[in-house]
Amino acid sequence: MRSRPSPISRPVTIRRAVARDAKRLTRIVRGSSAYAGKYAAAVAGYRVGADYLEAHRAFVAVGADEYGGRVLGFYSLVLAPPELDLLFVADDVQGRGIGRLLVAHMQSEARAAGIDRLKVVSHVPAEDFYHRVGAVRTGTVLANPPAVPWDRPEFEFRISSG
Repeated sequence: MRSRPSPISRPVTIRRAVARDAKRLTRIVRGSSAYAGKYAAAVAGYRVGADYLEAHRAFVAVGADEYGGRVLGFYSLVLAPPELDLLFVADDVQGRGIGRLLVAHMQSEARAAGIDRLKVVSHVPAEDFYHRVGAVRTGTVLANPPAVPWDRPEFEFRISSG
């Protein structure tokens, strides 16, 4: 049985993603072990560009001290229609609360934008994570080959008003 990593002991801040983050975010996406094996093709050529970051509400989690200001993860919120487009945490810091921190921030941003429900089309290996952070399974998005040759779970975050 694998031991659970300890929570991050130093502060993690969340800030708006900027153009200079694009290459780092692309590396996090392409390096995700959740996209190994049969899922690898989905992110092989994926790119988070400066244009994407400018057009979306994207935020990064940045570690202090022990991570030297390194970007540890990120998310992207689309307001219309309301959807969590991307959420990734670097493999070596998963299980330390960064994903949960990003979800809480995303919910706060959605609440501030007047959103009460937010859709997530999840990657299959991330399904348990979304359950743990309070998303409710609402259905399945059927495969769409060749782009996505597998069915994906669909979730919804219900955003409380305060």
